[in-house]
Amino acid sequence: MKKLIIASNNKKKIKELKSIVENLGWDVKSLADENIDIEVEEDGLTFEENAEKKAREIYDFLIRRGDKNFAVLSDDSGLEVDYLNGAPGVYSARYAGEHGNDDANNKKLLEELKEATGEDRRGRFVCAIALIGADGNSNIVRGTVEGLIMEELNGEGGFGYDPLFYYEPAGQTFGELEAIEKNKISHRANALRKIEEYLK
Repeated sequence: MKKLIIASNNKKKIKELKSIVENLGWDVKSLADENIDIEVEEDGLTFEENAEKKAREIYDFLIRRGDKNFAVLSDDSGLEVDYLNGAPGVYSARYAGEHGNDDANNKKLLEELKEATGEDRRGRFVCAIALIGADGNSNIVRGTVEGLIMEELNGEGGFGYDPLFYYEPAGQTFGELEAIEKNKISHRANALRKIEEYLK
């Protein structure tokens, strides 16, 4: 069985990605599973640049290590809000300064949107996925999902901005949706559907 290495240390993201791609016949591994302790600096100006940079650095490391018959998948994702001219964008995970502080990021987003009402609160989750196959070639896709930013947190599920992201067709935030339901319609799921043809 071919190995698919998820180039991430985010446990929640890895769990979500695993649940979506495991049925494609790959042995899915995290960086920790592979004893890889590399933090790639996400300094790209787009989600696509960041996703490819992460995948490429891990791929190059594995080649140097002598690994064979594997692929590396990396994603970069975040929230774009129209009222904020696309912010927080590629800075979504560190919007309030500290990387991965969901509470602080959500608090800052609510503060930035305190004057916004109705359609001004529209935004989307974006996910760019880069897949580097055994041949070293990269394929990059983008998935999105549209929604509205709530005025307060709703739901305990998901991570990041999920409790603020209201998905109109379901009448719930991503924080309220069951994981199995979110994984069918999320930006990450939409991007993975596009990358599936390269994983078959």
